[in-house]
Amino acid sequence: MIVTGGTDVQTGANALKDVENRSWATTYRGPVLIHASQRPDAIRPDEIERRFGVRLRGEPQLGGVIGMVDIVDCVRSHASRWYAPEHFAFVLANSRPLPFVRWKGALSLRSAPQELLQLCGLSRPN
Repeated sequence: MIVTGGTDVQTGANALKDVENRSWATTYRGPVLIHASQRPDAIRPDEIERRFGVRLRGEPQLGGVIGMVDIVDCVRSHASRWYAPEHFAFVLANSRPLPFVRWKGALSLRSAPQELLQLCGLSRPN
């Protein structure tokens, strides 16, 4: 939802997820790679449409890096439809897709390995 979004059922506009909810805060600001997990979320597309008013488009790519976004803030409350109360919201901006790169994910924020940056076209070989 961060990279490709879905269709707002009221307006027909593209609706990107503009916050990422976490139980922990971050002081990091800057670009992050977006990794799609190996398995689809437990929440079904019809549930996303009912809860958030967004209809998914197509089948998601799984098990790799699919894009990039900037974390521009971290707040305790946010007006976004995607905000989950009692969580920290990593406020997101400048979402952009990248060519799919199969890669094993992991939890938390960390520096991307040079090899992954090269595969994503974000770094030149040494």
